Amino acid sequence: WPWPQVIQGGMGVGVSGWRLARAVAASGQLGVVSGSLIDTVFVRRLQDGDEGGHMRRAMAAFPLPGVAAAVLATHFRPGGRPAGKPYRLLPVYSHEVTRERAALTILASFCEVWLAREGHDGRLGMNLLTKVAMPNPALLYGAMLAGVDVILMGAGIPREIPGVLDALARGDEAKLRLEVEGDAGGVEVFVRFDPRPHFGGVAPVLARPAFFAIISSHLLASVLAKKASGRVDGFVVEAPTAGGHNAPPRDGGHDAAGEPLYGERDVVDLAKLRALGLPFWLAGGTGSPEQLRAALAAGARGVQVGSLFAFCDESGVEPTLRASALAAAARGEVRVHTDAKASPTGYPFKVARWPGGPSESDDEARERICDLGALRMPYRTRHGAIAYRCPAAPVKVYVSKGGDAAAGVGRKCLCNALLATVGQAQVRHDGRIEPPLVTAGDDFRHIARFLNGRTHYSAANVVAWLVEGSATLV
Repeated sequence: WPWPQVIQGGMGVGVSGWRLARAVAASGQLGVVSGSLIDTVFVRRLQDGDEGGHMRRAMAAFPLPGVAAAVLATHFRPGGRPAGKPYRLLPVYSHEVTRERAALTILASFCEVWLAREGHDGRLGMNLLTKVAMPNPALLYGAMLAGVDVILMGAGIPREIPGVLDALARGDEAKLRLEVEGDAGGVEVFVRFDPRPHFGGVAPVLARPAFFAIISSHLLASVLAKKASGRVDGFVVEAPTAGGHNAPPRDGGHDAAGEPLYGERDVVDLAKLRALGLPFWLAGGTGSPEQLRAALAAGARGVQVGSLFAFCDESGVEPTLRASALAAAARGEVRVHTDAKASPTGYPFKVARWPGGPSESDDEARERICDLGALRMPYRTRHGAIAYRCPAAPVKVYVSKGGDAAAGVGRKCLCNALLATVGQAQVRHDGRIEPPLVTAGDDFRHIARFLNGRTHYSAANVVAWLVEGSATLV
């Protein structure tokens, strides 16, 4: 099929939800849903009453018998949660999960892609973080059951993912090597997922989606093209100006404000990338017609755009928060800061701040708690067992598990904060509400040119502006 000129960014934890991906795909470009914490997003939608019945409509199409009924019985609340009632939590993922927990993950992933595909014949992708390995095989399988066209993965080296896609397409067991802190060379731990028991012994043969690796180095692209466990179909080349997680600078420096310093060694050599003979898209500061034309002139198939889509009408960002961010950006009052410590993953993370928006004091005031655990890292205890820790957890807890207290300074619970950004903030025991955290690329500060005095816009407006140079709102 013809490659798109525009790939919609896979902004994490519900921002790139099914509505946004469907709108972009229906416009002829590649819509992308985020798979990060989609199981939690899914059950919270049910607990909030499933307005419009969309989750239940998708669940009715799920092929595994009994799973949807069990999840509805546990999580669906007609009319939604009572005021002040906390969300019910899912069991935290580990490298070994029950069949029921894996089935819920498959269901959530399936429903997100199924809804994004509904009502058009466009192309859909799913974005996942390589570093968050434990739920990924089940997430991939659910997306494939729903007919996802492309898988996009960065935040690590997704060398094993093509082979995982091949195995799942055959209906066979797939496994991913799990990095365990404290293990010596030669020790191997795997996350294993077998679809066959879910189907009573024989899993169906599925279409194998294309695989795009999100990279920030032509060297990594070369390694993946030549040594991945299966076919790599293309690359998204992400510059450090992109929102969300960024690759650390290769020379490791920071400026006086603590932001990472990127230099010449962080610039991707496009000539070497072209020599690999695979399609690629440029990302990070590419949200304009001029940047799309420049990317095409440089040999790219197009661009990946995040921030413009992240704040459009179909985005998952909570509407009041989205309107506040757009109004501040139109006034030129948004600051985008690359925080080297915010993310528990160790990757730099872009944070957007503006007057009246989420603030640093909000982050500092929250009680540190790790109850979702998506970014926990496995480590080997002194007794030889595998346990889990997160530097954004309470410092005493992190230190008790062998972590360095200094590594916990400045860390933010992205799991809870990003759920709050999409209107799913947890209610704490004392009635406090988890504060949101908004991420955006550097070019979000210049969105006033695109807005041109308007206060909102659609995903179709973004596509028309990028491809046709038309900013007219419809």
